[in-house]
Amino acid sequence: MARHGKRYRAAAGKIDRERRHPMDEALRTLLDAGGAAKFDESIEVAVRLGVDPRQADQNVRGTVVLPHGTGKTVRVLVFAKGEKAREAEEAGADHVGAEDVVQKIQGEGWLEFDVAIATPDMMGQVGRLGKVLGPRGLMPNPKVGTVTFDVSKAVREVKAGKVEFRVDKAGIVHVGIGKRSFGPEKLQENAQALLSTLVRAKPAAAKGQYVQTIAFSTTMGPGIRVDPAAARA
Repeated sequence: MARHGKRYRAAAGKIDRERRHPMDEALRTLLDAGGAAKFDESIEVAVRLGVDPRQADQNVRGTVVLPHGTGKTVRVLVFAKGEKAREAEEAGADHVGAEDVVQKIQGEGWLEFDVAIATPDMMGQVGRLGKVLGPRGLMPNPKVGTVTFDVSKAVREVKAGKVEFRVDKAGIVHVGIGKRSFGPEKLQENAQALLSTLVRAKPAAAKGQYVQTIAFSTTMGPGIRVDPAAARA
């Protein structure tokens, strides 16, 4: 069994792992406890939902634009031609192309991007990349706004802090909500934006308590529990 380092244990000693804290208190405590890393750690929220992901009508998936972004530089690839390619470039896309990029991914295994956006007319070709992009969560999808003719809007939203969320097999949604350097106020606003979106995404088939548990954690540090009532605040 792996043993945690001295810094992790010191941070964990400052956190009551059993108590469910108000959100603002949880974030202040987490940040004040210090972390096991000397870099600007990411802060993640994990939300356990009262859904059965095996049922198609209880799958929770969507996107949210975090008010203060994620603190990460997101590399955006856009599959587009002609005028739409030009719009993508002007909006700040890092890579823009059509058949040439499809071939580069197929032939060279090129994957130097974090989000892929495609115009609907390109999906016939992009679809051939399903086995490569799908398992990595990089396949454009109309349900999350990454298959669209409004490529400029899609690129700007991603660059501004739009993130995708999807419930996993255990019924948990994991989303990064920023960096330690953001401070508690900005992290709370990002977390509240996510939770509000999750509540709106509640499937009609979900029964009982929807938001069951919430926890914050840092990249290298311990987690802290949050009162689920925060999702209704």
